[in-house]
Amino acid sequence: MMSTHPLEKQYCISRPIYSNHNFEEDNERQVRETKSLRQRLSTNFECSGRRALQVVKGLFPILEWLPKYPVKLWLPSDIISGVSTGLVCSLQGLAFALLVSVAPVYGLYSAFFPILTYFLLGTSRHISVGPFPVTCLMVGSVVLTLAPDENFLRPVNGSTTGNGSSHDGFIVDVKAREEYRIMVCSTMTVLIGVFQLAMGALRVGFLVRYLSDPLVGGFTTAAAFHVFVSQIKIVLSVPTNNYNGLFSLLYTLRDIFQNIRQTNVADLVAGLLTILIVMVVKEINAKYQHKIPIPIPIEVIVTVIATGISYGANLDSRYGASIVRNIPRGFTPVRPPNTELYGTIVSSSFSTAVVGYAVAVSVAKVYAAKYDYVIDGNQELIAFGISNIFCGCFSSFIASTALSRTAVQESTGGKTQVAGIISAFIVMIVILAVGHLLQPLQKSVLAAIVIANLKGMFMQVTDVPVLWRQNRVDCYVWVATCVLSIILGLDVGLLAGLVFEMGTVVVRTQFPACSTLGNIPATDIYRNVKDYKTVEEIPGVKIFKCSSPIYFANIDYFKERLRDSVGFDSVRVFKKRNKALKKIHRLIKKGKLQAKEEGVVSVVSLGVDNEAYESEQDPGQVKNSGQPNSETDIRVDWTLELPVKVSVPKVNIHSLVLDFSAVSFVDVVAVKSLKLVIKEFLRIGVSVYLAGCDDNIVRRMEALSFFDDVVTRDLLFLSIHDAILFIRLEAASRNVHDTIESKISQMQSNKDPPPFTEEEDLIETYDNQHRAIHGLSN
Repeated sequence: MMSTHPLEKQYCISRPIYSNHNFEEDNERQVRETKSLRQRLSTNFECSGRRALQVVKGLFPILEWLPKYPVKLWLPSDIISGVSTGLVCSLQGLAFALLVSVAPVYGLYSAFFPILTYFLLGTSRHISVGPFPVTCLMVGSVVLTLAPDENFLRPVNGSTTGNGSSHDGFIVDVKAREEYRIMVCSTMTVLIGVFQLAMGALRVGFLVRYLSDPLVGGFTTAAAFHVFVSQIKIVLSVPTNNYNGLFSLLYTLRDIFQNIRQTNVADLVAGLLTILIVMVVKEINAKYQHKIPIPIPIEVIVTVIATGISYGANLDSRYGASIVRNIPRGFTPVRPPNTELYGTIVSSSFSTAVVGYAVAVSVAKVYAAKYDYVIDGNQELIAFGISNIFCGCFSSFIASTALSRTAVQESTGGKTQVAGIISAFIVMIVILAVGHLLQPLQKSVLAAIVIANLKGMFMQVTDVPVLWRQNRVDCYVWVATCVLSIILGLDVGLLAGLVFEMGTVVVRTQFPACSTLGNIPATDIYRNVKDYKTVEEIPGVKIFKCSSPIYFANIDYFKERLRDSVGFDSVRVFKKRNKALKKIHRLIKKGKLQAKEEGVVSVVSLGVDNEAYESEQDPGQVKNSGQPNSETDIRVDWTLELPVKVSVPKVNIHSLVLDFSAVSFVDVVAVKSLKLVIKEFLRIGVSVYLAGCDDNIVRRMEALSFFDDVVTRDLLFLSIHDAILFIRLEAASRNVHDTIESKISQMQSNKDPPPFTEEEDLIETYDNQHRAIHGLSN
């Protein structure tokens, strides 16, 4: 076929036909130096001045970037960004405290303390460290489980006070409840930090990579539904029971609708107005972000106005509005964690630690890619771990990052974590001087601010149709994780979503894409015969490709697809041929056949029945037939009609090429089964070649004793084309014909083929039984 491309777009290569053995003879293999475990440990724990400096700089990245900080160029931007972000941090801290079911002041602590440690230890220059609604809700669910209102009821003695609330003749001891809840919250935060620090020290940050984008998207969308429901009851100010676990979201919605008539109108109006105003102004900020140098701090403005209205109109006493009430000045003393709770909260703490880290690193990587610097995942684990341990000791809850708050820090000109320190200074001013002025603020306003900031998480639903068009398996992961997290709860839902995701990976490798390849004429290009019209199969040669690792879970599927590709079962062919040879021997002894050099000649008309395939019979049901005891050297042309009534399947190929270029690894079971498959083809006269095997695969095969006197290293070739050219040379040397397109004479002598080992016999027996059971089930 003449090429239609100009000469400058063509290339010609002249080189030897390379098997792996020949290639290694012509190209000396380099010896890789592998260190023993003792040598690696000695290197890692080497003690020197340079090594110590590297460790210190690795643990405290601030020592690397702060000396190079361009004060005149970056400091003004960091100050502006820090002030803006600090105001947002303060209000989000107050609001997110409602998700944890603790007093709002603890949200201020959570917006302050983690920034101090992350400034020293973190590697991201742009994320705003502090509360994140999803992780706050996960902590809050544990708090409500361990410290529900029912545990703090006491009989009413006289009138209720500010430290209690009526509950069917009993009063809730609010002070005791708050003390215990913050103790649970801070203890869980410390344990979360311990998990993150341990993972960072063990360098297992890569495990978070198993949380794919579709899984995280589905999980955070489900979390947005949980957050919305938990806050809408505060906007409505209706009483609900505390639920956790299976169907907790639905139970909460049921309680909301059952008590909808108890809605406080003042709280509802304030909440709806806040949601509307905040969302509208945020849209304006997004639309005109290039024209507005600093985003309008609408949360701050709304909070100040709402506080003034609540104070001036006395909404608490006149309309029964739920307000923040007590925001004490200053900081609480250090509070050690209650280690007795660790056994109860260990599983929830671990899942929350993973989610908090995964969200923070995902946001950090977005800005790292935008501004061209590198994030160290393991160091981030250490930074967040120490931050959570530190802030947990100061009555705070888990620190992560929020995309909206980080976007404010970046869009207002933040260059480094200097902006974070300045934002912490603003939060500290609120804690020490301004916080008590927010005591008349309605809780519904804070809840409305949380709901308004969920828009980005809810908008992830638009990813579903995109994923459906791009990759339906990823779409299934997104939807399954979202639904499971809504139904089962966030911690169990995350685990279920991860199991579902891993299941999709297993299924895709268990049923890999296998194909039969053909050649583009006059090229060394081989493609799937079903994909291109110009692809032609090479007569007498079958090229089979598996585009997946081959291991214990998919080796049976691999063999089934291989049998479909070649068009026959090598075990069944071998047994049928043996059965025919036995009959031929008996007929020769009776004088009805004669064995000559050109083959077997019939003396008497015996009738012929040698169809390509007999009626379908499961190979596992064919009885084992031994080798005939020969007294005469018999050679049979199996492509011709046999002078006996035995149906022997036709074998229309003489060579099989297995393309392993896309196989990344093989295990013990796969290697043993592949060796057996190759021997099965060899004993019926079909040569087998492996093309494109990676060196690691070859070394793995050698370690597992894949090669022996029958299955030799000579069957390995660098590429499919090398194997095909070798097959053509072999065919020419046997004087078959000038081309391999002629009819192939398949000859098998009665000499015993190489015997199988006991282990190989066991594998073959299992394979036959498996196919027999499969046939019966069908």
